[in-house]
Amino acid sequence: MKRSFALLMSAALMLMAGCGGGGGTDQTSKDAEPIELHVAAAASLTDAMKELAADYEKEHPNVKLTFNFGSSGALQQAIENGGQTDLFFSAAQKQMNALDDAGALAPDTRTNLLINEVVLIVPNDSTKDIKSFEDLTRDDVEHIALGEPKGVPVGQYTEEILTNMNILDAVKAKAVYGSDVRQVLSWVETGDADCGVVYATDAAVSDKVKVVATAPADSHKPVVYPAAIIKDTKQLDASKELMKFMTSDAAKKVFEKYGFAIAPDVRQF
Repeated sequence: MKRSFALLMSAALMLMAGCGGGGGTDQTSKDAEPIELHVAAAASLTDAMKELAADYEKEHPNVKLTFNFGSSGALQQAIENGGQTDLFFSAAQKQMNALDDAGALAPDTRTNLLINEVVLIVPNDSTKDIKSFEDLTRDDVEHIALGEPKGVPVGQYTEEILTNMNILDAVKAKAVYGSDVRQVLSWVETGDADCGVVYATDAAVSDKVKVVATAPADSHKPVVYPAAIIKDTKQLDASKELMKFMTSDAAKKVFEKYGFAIAPDVRQF
């Protein structure tokens, strides 16, 4: 009897230990070490990235995404100056090329991700009857909002477009320059500018402006958004996991929702 009782108690203890072990595994999973990833992203990606971040953090509760939105040129400089960045999503190849040439990108992590268009917008209540880029030279068009061309990709594309149309000098005389594409959009929304040049995706998120013209495809370089992981990241595995998500079919649907097209040569991570 004593031996049977001892065996029964031993079995019960083993069963309890097994249950306790299973609970310990679940708790460990829930209490995974918290990770913060710093993401530098072009201002035109703001809305899409915020939605994607919410989706990603819901699936990865131990990961916090901290964004730095701004002009690609300013973000490039911040990375070059040692600013904490794990991933960079640029609105143009120029800034990514500079970082690549400087050896600042993690090997084999760069990919083209998105494609956009450049458009001319006016306030919804505009009475100027602006219908084309050529109309920017008219005397009654007095204030034109553009991206600052040295560091803002949309400003660089705009100068290329206006140069090809032979109207750059006439337009520059009336231009007000924004620090990023969202500032350009804001000036047109408030009527502080008669019109402005932004990306199609920026115009799409505003109910205060309307698109009156799209720049011809042959008037500027293709608007391609590259993405890459920064070499100095201390969270390489987590950054690769985020990049995998950003190039997934689910993420592509979100980008398309905000008007972006997916680059045909986007890589799968």
